[in-house]
Amino acid sequence: MIRTAAIAILLATSFMSHAAEEAKAKADPAKGKAIAETVCVACHGADGNSAAAANPHLAQQGADYIYKQLKDFKAADGKPAARVNAIMGGMAAPLSDEDMRNVAAWFASQTLKPAVAKDESKIALGQKIWRQGDFRKGIPACAGCHGPAGAGLPAQYPRLAGQFPEYTEAQLKAFRVEERANDPEKMMRMIAAKMSDVEIKAVAEYAAGLR
Repeated sequence: MIRTAAIAILLATSFMSHAAEEAKAKADPAKGKAIAETVCVACHGADGNSAAAANPHLAQQGADYIYKQLKDFKAADGKPAARVNAIMGGMAAPLSDEDMRNVAAWFASQTLKPAVAKDESKIALGQKIWRQGDFRKGIPACAGCHGPAGAGLPAQYPRLAGQFPEYTEAQLKAFRVEERANDPEKMMRMIAAKMSDVEIKAVAEYAAGLR
């Protein structure tokens, strides 16, 4: 009898915990739209389609990935931000967890107006690295994490298809010199360290043209 009651309590606790997690995970894109139109619009556009290559497109980016990046821009529990950027640090600081989830859901629901590859001479090399990597140099295929069409996978692997090639190139170079260090298990830092400027540019150009 006691064992049965204990099991019942455990099941009830598990159910309540799961329900709480589900409630926490739910986001309201409509509330996120209001944030996008007031906080994010100047750099990323109200619909997540940036006008400048220095600021990434956020439209159709994975909501989990956007949420993670916003969290990484914020200092927490006395620890510095995992991703250092003076502008984004200031923008993310006043956002609550709910705000971040809502604005992430808004941008994820928008339609991307994709960038295009600008240097056709780099496409063949970019395609080879994207699809096959370079075994000799220890560079894995980009498609393994970011998907064959660049759509990305869960929170850790962003959508790169249609992203500004200049932005993707800048981020790869930042990983290479460890100016950006919020990649799990140093994955991107280790990969980028093995890539030349030519290879980085080629991958960025190829990803911009993916659809």
